[in-house]
Amino acid sequence: MSATNEMMNCDQYRQAVAAEPSFDGAAEHVSDCAECRAFRDEMRALDADIARALQLDPPALTLPELPGIDAQDKVVSLAARRSPPKARWLALAASVMLAAVIGLRMFAVGVDNLSLADAVLAHLDHDPASLVASATPVSDEALIKAVPGNLAHMDHSAGLITYAQSCEINGKTVPHLVIQGEVGPITILLMPEEKIAAAQTLDGDNVHGVILPVGNGSIAIIGARDEPLERIEKSVLSSVAWST
Repeated sequence: MSATNEMMNCDQYRQAVAAEPSFDGAAEHVSDCAECRAFRDEMRALDADIARALQLDPPALTLPELPGIDAQDKVVSLAARRSPPKARWLALAASVMLAAVIGLRMFAVGVDNLSLADAVLAHLDHDPASLVASATPVSDEALIKAVPGNLAHMDHSAGLITYAQSCEINGKTVPHLVIQGEVGPITILLMPEEKIAAAQTLDGDNVHGVILPVGNGSIAIIGARDEPLERIEKSVLSSVAWST
């Protein structure tokens, strides 16, 4: 296995699989990450569905009987033939599925015009497995690996941290943490290189949150729509310090 594959994180692996579902690198990473295995299987199943949809089997072409042609006739008008309904529907389905996958792959390999708020919400949509209710805290080793000392320092005073990984937002590696709130899991993204002038509100279909300016960076905190976040915001801000 190459050093590149060994060092792949979740976002990098999923970008590779979204771009090419048959990608089989990073075996060590995917063997240890159930979420990435599930993403790979989903992408390969979708790829197979597209291939099946594109394998149309149109009926054999038959020409209508032509009327007798007079020696003086110049043109014979033929009725226009339309594609069989089944073939048209299959072609439409294939086109829609192909467009969806192209859009997903374009997004997976990075789209520069996303706002920070959109990028944060999109990242949550691509990592739903992190939002699992749990009473088991991550180890100190896992927390240190996700939040390296040259990036930031974070202690456990923010709450019960049950998930800690390095992910990618806007092309930058950021710590992705989950703590358990009153209603459910709460996502925390530490973004020391994403400086914002003022707090930004986040609103998704079923979530709400905020991106807070912190020194030269920012921190995103997102929970369920009815999750009270004020206490969490204060505890997270008091527990995080940038290294630079």
